[in-house]
Amino acid sequence: MIRKPIFNPAGERDANRRKVIKGNPTNIIELNNIKYGWAFDLYKAMGFSNFWIPEEIPLLEDRKQYERQLSEYERRAYELVLSFLIALDSFQVDMLKDFARLITAPEVEMAITAQEFQESVHAYSYQFILESVVDPIRADEIYNYWREDKRLLERNQVVAEVYNTFIEKPTEENFIKAVIGNYILESLYFYSGFAFFYTLGRQGKMTNTVQQIKYINRDELTHVTLFRNIILSLQKEDPQMFTPEIKKWIKEYFYYAVDQEIKWGQYVTQNQILGINNQLIERYIKYLGNLRLTQIGFDPLFPEITENPMKWIDEFRKINNTKTDFFQRKPQTYAKANELKW
Repeated sequence: MIRKPIFNPAGERDANRRKVIKGNPTNIIELNNIKYGWAFDLYKAMGFSNFWIPEEIPLLEDRKQYERQLSEYERRAYELVLSFLIALDSFQVDMLKDFARLITAPEVEMAITAQEFQESVHAYSYQFILESVVDPIRADEIYNYWREDKRLLERNQVVAEVYNTFIEKPTEENFIKAVIGNYILESLYFYSGFAFFYTLGRQGKMTNTVQQIKYINRDELTHVTLFRNIILSLQKEDPQMFTPEIKKWIKEYFYYAVDQEIKWGQYVTQNQILGINNQLIERYIKYLGNLRLTQIGFDPLFPEITENPMKWIDEFRKINNTKTDFFQRKPQTYAKANELKW
């Protein structure tokens, strides 16, 4: 695949003839006509309505709880989850640039650039959490955990592998695999960590860290929706890219990703966190795997899992009683801090 030129005088202006990739754009952003309304809506939601600042949520009380009230297992999980989340958002800040260079619909590219900014905010949020909650020496160790913890290193390598393969060999097949890798990262790899934080918050622990996580989770759901719609559009516009071999790979990669996220969640919590156990983690991640896979047109991998075993999370993660679920034809209302409107 070849990136589009910065300026293409022979490009096509007709919005109806736009494609997500492999189009022929002038590469001048013309928004008087929009083909992908979902992308423009997501751009505005991410760029304007969902804007937030980590410093809006002070963390002094969390520091006291971290030092005095969390168990040894809770502190360990808190640190490991943050270390992994830092890696995930770091990968996204870089990889989204490569996706954007190949996108030939300006409204879709704008949504991706808005996502990239949000991933940078998340990275800053983790830094703010660490700076506020743990001492500087410990914070530095948490950033560097992947050098010491083999499980964490393996997780980072697995997540980055499909990205690096595409960067090294930018074929159409590797592009699809990287897009699916992105979708899985956003829709699955964060979630055992989020579930851990919400479990703490449900018990009244680390509530301000949890509030930061709620904002991050809300953002990630827009990212999931963005790449879900990209995948569905690619299936419609370029069905030949989804060969039987690619479809088989997608199902196998999802199965592998679910297995890895379950093992990671269980490794992090050690079956020692009140309110969450190994069985719940397994059923919750399998439920999410089914949900994410069916939302891009595939059959569920685990038909025996039909309900969310942790339904309380959907209610708990709301910000000021506002839903954070973008998996609807028309997204609901969002905004920053204390005024969440669409």
